[in-house]
Amino acid sequence: MSMYEILPMISTSFIVISAVLVAIGWALIIKRKTEAHKKVMIAAAIAALIFFIVYMSRTIFVGNTNWGGPPDLEVYYKVFLFFHIILATVGAVFGITTLTLAFRERFAKHRKWGRITAVVWFATAITGVTVYTLLYIMYPGGHTSPVLDVLFG
Repeated sequence: MSMYEILPMISTSFIVISAVLVAIGWALIIKRKTEAHKKVMIAAAIAALIFFIVYMSRTIFVGNTNWGGPPDLEVYYKVFLFFHIILATVGAVFGITTLTLAFRERFAKHRKWGRITAVVWFATAITGVTVYTLLYIMYPGGHTSPVLDVLFG
């Protein structure tokens, strides 16, 4: 497996780990296990940060992978990719906001934001795994190039 294949697998794995930890954290807070919830959610944030570092490093130093599948599916893939990018950006902003509210002990707002943030995070993880599956498992073979070239041709 080359660096072009291993880095996307690593970054995707970390976002999945993050989403699983968010689900565990949610279950813990429902059971009123606040200390365990806090530790698991910090671990989820760290996993998301590792994802971001690996993803950005790959984007900067290697580039992103172009669509390698059938040309007639490319427009659908790009629409899905734009949706995923917007969702991931919203999820990141919501995640930072939710963590900040928790650390400032503004728990009423943290609870409200947390519910929405978790759902957005799960959707982001699912769409991220879908993008990975399309680019590296179902339709491998796209060339690696800078992200703007991938998005705008």
